[in-house]
Amino acid sequence: MKVAAPRDRKAGAGSPGSPGEGYDLVQAYRPITVRDLLRHTSGLCYRFTDRPILGRMYAEAGICDGLTPSDITLAENVRRLAGLPLLHQPGTAWEYGLNTDVLGRLVEVVSGRSLDQFFAERIFRPLRMDDTFFLLPKARRDRLAALYEPGSDGKIRRTADGPTTRGALIYSPDAAYRQRPGYFSGGAGLLSTAGDYARFLQMLLNRGELDGARILRPETVAAMTRDQTGGLPMWIPVHGLSFGYGFAVTTRPDPSSRKDPVGNFAWGGIYYTDFWVDPKDEVIGVMMTQIYPSGPLKLRDEFHRLVNEAIRR
Repeated sequence: MKVAAPRDRKAGAGSPGSPGEGYDLVQAYRPITVRDLLRHTSGLCYRFTDRPILGRMYAEAGICDGLTPSDITLAENVRRLAGLPLLHQPGTAWEYGLNTDVLGRLVEVVSGRSLDQFFAERIFRPLRMDDTFFLLPKARRDRLAALYEPGSDGKIRRTADGPTTRGALIYSPDAAYRQRPGYFSGGAGLLSTAGDYARFLQMLLNRGELDGARILRPETVAAMTRDQTGGLPMWIPVHGLSFGYGFAVTTRPDPSSRKDPVGNFAWGGIYYTDFWVDPKDEVIGVMMTQIYPSGPLKLRDEFHRLVNEAIRR
């Protein structure tokens, strides 16, 4: 396993920096661990983040971010990833990347099932999440929310089906039903409803159980929802102050307008979806919109703020 170390830094340095064309491939200090994948400290990134050097390598290798229909399987995508260098030494920095897709492939190998079969058997059926899928059934396509984008006139317009390219990002609104069976993206592949996702969050708030179905042990949920990065550099903004196993975690008073309490854990999706769990006040929040890009929008922050203010009156 190799790391792409920029030549203007000490060879093998952990911080990604912003390397130009000059770099050296150096040996990784150690292998990637499952913990690295869970907390996004493996050195993998996303193709769409367009990191210098690696963005081009990911594109040339045909790496799929899970946002468009793919001709390759999840196994093949992970195999291609394994042949590319890392952004930084494992465990030395945080970078949001294809870690959850690799974890999905690990689940397939260990369980002997495809990721969609495993999720259906171990999560969706026990939690009665009957509207959550990797590939949307034909009979339910008329219920799929359209994706929109902001227009120059200040209004929104529907995004056309098929691949849309914005810089290094490639996404397809119709990937929900045109995805070929076999590519089940752990990081970007699922479709769901607010009701189904609320059941999933309620299970987490209940420390792994809902309506008699035990999905996770309480100590597992506790590990998932506490700081696991220990002050490592975090190179893109996240919805919180630290990171656990799959969630941003608020570890000190939130200085933003959201005012999330300490212990809150949250994340969101590319099309401006958002969720959070507040264990202290026993509150869950789910926001599902479908708009990209969403940079200027403040709806997510206002949703958090209004709920938090209502609870603390």
